[in-house]
Amino acid sequence: MSNRNIRVKVETLSTKPVEEQETEFVERKGLGHPDYMIDSACEAASVALSKYYLEKFGYIMHHNVDKGLLVGGRAVNWFGGGRIEEPIYILIAGRATTVVKTPTGDVKIPYGDIIVNAVKEFIRSKFRFLNPDEHLVIDYKVRQSSPDLKAVVEANKSMPLANDTSFGVGFYPLTKLEQLVLETEQYINSPTFKKKIPESGEDCKVMGLRLGDEIHLTIADGIISSLTPDRDHYISVKEHIREEVAELASKIFPDRDVGIYVNTADRIGGDPKEDVVYLTYTGSSAEHGDDGNTGRGNRANGLITPNRQMSLEATAGKNPVSHVGKIYNVLARIMAEKIYNQTNQELKEVYVRILSQIGKPINEPLSVSVQVIPQGASISSNVLNEINGVVYEEFGKITRITEMVLRGEAQLF
Repeated sequence: MSNRNIRVKVETLSTKPVEEQETEFVERKGLGHPDYMIDSACEAASVALSKYYLEKFGYIMHHNVDKGLLVGGRAVNWFGGGRIEEPIYILIAGRATTVVKTPTGDVKIPYGDIIVNAVKEFIRSKFRFLNPDEHLVIDYKVRQSSPDLKAVVEANKSMPLANDTSFGVGFYPLTKLEQLVLETEQYINSPTFKKKIPESGEDCKVMGLRLGDEIHLTIADGIISSLTPDRDHYISVKEHIREEVAELASKIFPDRDVGIYVNTADRIGGDPKEDVVYLTYTGSSAEHGDDGNTGRGNRANGLITPNRQMSLEATAGKNPVSHVGKIYNVLARIMAEKIYNQTNQELKEVYVRILSQIGKPINEPLSVSVQVIPQGASISSNVLNEINGVVYEEFGKITRITEMVLRGEAQLF
C-alpha cells in the first residue's frame, strides 16, 4: 500500500545537463578488478546468509558483512605461462546473527562455512583461470550482532525498520559516454567476447573521457599469460580488443571518432627482455598488482560518475531487508528511471535522493528529494503529479527490493 504522507520535495535544477557540459569523466571497474571482487565476495556472503536464515527460520535475520579487504597475492608471468607464488587473501568482516535462541536451546549458525563457500562459488562461477582452492585464502571476522540493532531490524516482519540514518541516490538517463563505459566492460567480460578473444582476462577497467565532441576510452585488460606465447601475439590481442570495442563504440557514437587505448602502461621496445606488458596468470591484477576494499568501486548503478550526484555508501554485503544504504540506492535509481519514462521525456535529467531515519519503517523516509532539469523553463502540474505518483507507488512495494537482491536482479555495483 502506498504511503501518501511521504514528504516529497520536487525542484528544478538550473545547471547544464551532463551531455551539454564540456568535460565528462566516467569509470567502471570490471569483474576481475580487486575492488569489484571484494564487493562481490561481501555480497555473495550476505545473500548466502540471507537464504540460510530464510530456509531455517523463515525470515532474514540481522547481518551486515559489508567490510571486506582483498590483499593481493604474488605472481610471476612470462609469455606462455606463469605461476602463483603467494595466494590472494580475502577477509570478510562484519556482524551477523551467529546464535539463535529457540525453545529447545541455542542453535549455532555455521556462518563461517556459509561465507567461505559463497565466496568460492562466486569465484568458480565467474573466473576461468582463478582457482579458489589453490589461489585464494578466504577468511572472516564476524561477530554477533549488537542487541539494539538486532532488535530494530527484526522488530517488524511486515515492514522492516531502517537500521541506519543514511541516504540513497539515483539518476536517469545515462549519458552516451556512461552507456559506452558500462557496455564496454560488460561486453569484454561476456561469454561472446571471451570466445572471440580468450586471452582477455576478467580484470577490465574502463575509463571514459569526453572533451566537447572528443571521446577517449582507456582500457586496462589483464591478458592471460598461458594463452599468449610471445610479444607479437600480445600485440595482436590488444589490437583485436581495440577493434571489438571500436565496433561497439560506433553504434553508440555513430557520428564521432572514439579514441580507444588498451593497456597504455605497456613498454614494448627493441629488446623483448625489456618489455613491460600486462600479463596475468589468473586474469586479475589481484594476483600481484593491486588490492581491494569494499565500497571503493562502482556505485549502485555500476559506474563511478564524478559529474553526477553520488552516495558513498557501500551497497555490497549490507542486509537486503532493512539496510537503507543498500535499499534506498537501488530504489532511487528505479524511481529516477520511472519518472523520466513516465513524464514523456519532458525532463532532460532526473535525480532522486532518499533519506532514512534509523528505527523508522523503510517505507516512511524522512525526506525524498527529486531534482529535475526540464526541457522547458519549468515543469507542468502533470509532471509534478507523475513524480509524486511514482514515489508513492514505489514506496508501496519497497519490500520487493529484498527479493530482487536475493535473485541477483538488482544492480548494486
